[in-house]
Amino acid sequence: MSSLMSEIKVQSLEVPTRVQVTRPEQIVRIEALPTRVGLRNQLLVRVETQDGLVGWGESGLSSREDAVIAVVNYFAQFLVGQDSRQIGRIWQEAYRSQYFEGGRVLTAAMSAIDIALYDLLGKRLQVPVYQLFGGKQRDSVPTFASFMAETIEQSLADTRILVDAGWDCVRIYPSGFDDKVFDPRASLRFTADTLKAIRSEFGGDLCLGIDLHHRYTPAEIASFANMMPAGTLDFLEEPIRSENPNAYKMLREMTSIPFAVGEEFASKWQAAPFLEQGLTQYMRFDISNIGGFTEAMKIAGWCEQHYVDLMPHNPLGPVCTAASVHMSAAVPNLSWLETRQAPTESLGFHDDSIFPKQIEMQGPAYVVPDAPGLGIEINEDAVRASEAVHVECPHLTRPDGSVTNW
Repeated sequence: MSSLMSEIKVQSLEVPTRVQVTRPEQIVRIEALPTRVGLRNQLLVRVETQDGLVGWGESGLSSREDAVIAVVNYFAQFLVGQDSRQIGRIWQEAYRSQYFEGGRVLTAAMSAIDIALYDLLGKRLQVPVYQLFGGKQRDSVPTFASFMAETIEQSLADTRILVDAGWDCVRIYPSGFDDKVFDPRASLRFTADTLKAIRSEFGGDLCLGIDLHHRYTPAEIASFANMMPAGTLDFLEEPIRSENPNAYKMLREMTSIPFAVGEEFASKWQAAPFLEQGLTQYMRFDISNIGGFTEAMKIAGWCEQHYVDLMPHNPLGPVCTAASVHMSAAVPNLSWLETRQAPTESLGFHDDSIFPKQIEMQGPAYVVPDAPGLGIEINEDAVRASEAVHVECPHLTRPDGSVTNW
C-alpha cells in the first residue's frame, strides 16, 4: 500500500471542540476506509452521528482511491457538526462549495457520503432506504450476468451455465487483447462470430449484449454491427467514450442496435444530451459515482419521461450493490441491474468475512430487503485489517505503439 494511502487510511475527522453538539442526528465523524476485497480495492465511507448510529457508503472510482479519500476529508471539515438528515442540502453544499463544479473525483466522494447518509436515515427511522423514495415497486431486482472467454466453445459453455441458472440476460466482453496490447479491428470479427454462435445456440429469447468498454471509434463499431445479422445483439454497452455526445449521434445513425450508456457520467448534466437526443436506450449510471441516491433518483425520473429503462452499473462490493438494489426497487423503469456474483465470475468482491450480512440473491435476482437502512452489516475490524494496495489499470497500446483506451 502506498505511503499516502497508509497515512489516509487511519485518518478521520471528529467534531472540533468549538462545535457544541446538541442533537443526536449531528455528524461527529466521517472516515474514508480503503480496503482490499477479492481482486479489487473498495473505498468505503463511514459516517457516524452523535448518538452512535453509523451509515456506510461506497465510492466507485476504482484505482484512484487516494484522490477520492482526499476529497472526502475536505468535505468532512464542513460536514462534521451538520444535521445528517439534511441530505439534499448537504449534497448541494458539497457540489457548490468550490468554484470548479463537478467531476468524477468530487462526485465519487459525494456519492459515498450521500449513500451513507441515506443508510443512516433509514436506520434512524427504522425503514429500508427504498421507503424513503415512496416504497418498493418490485419484490426482487432482476440482474444480467457476465463472463469473459477466449474461445467460442467456452463462451457457449458459460452462456449455458447462466441460462441453466435462470439468467435471461447475458453480457460478454470482446476478445483479442491482453493487459498491454489491444488491436480493435482484429478483435471485432472473432467477437462477432462469438455473438452469432451464442444467438444460434440459444435462440431469440435470450437478451444478449456486449460491453465494449469504450475502446472503439464510431467507424469500428459500425463495421462491427454490419458483421452480424439483424437481431444478433440486444444492446451495445459503452461502445465509444462519452465526452462528445455528437459522436454518439453519428454512431446512432449508423446502427439500429440499442445503446447502453452512462457509467462514465458524473452528473445529471452529463446524462442530459443522451436522454434529450435519444442517444441511449438504457441508462447505465453508477450510484457510487453519479452522486448517490440524491442524483440517481433525479436521473431515474428523467429517464422515465423519455421511456428509457435503467441498467445500473454495479462492478463493486456489497455496499454499492445494496444501494443499487434499493434504488432499483424504488423506480418503475428498470431493465436489469449488473451483478458480479454470477457463477461464471469468481472475483471475491462480496467476501462474507468482511460483509457478514449482504443483499441475498435468489437465482438471477436480488431479493429486496426489509431491514432498516441498506440492510447490510459490515465487520469493521476486518475492513480496517484488510489493507488496500496500489492498483494501476492497464495502459493499453495498439500494435503500432500508440496509446488507446482502457
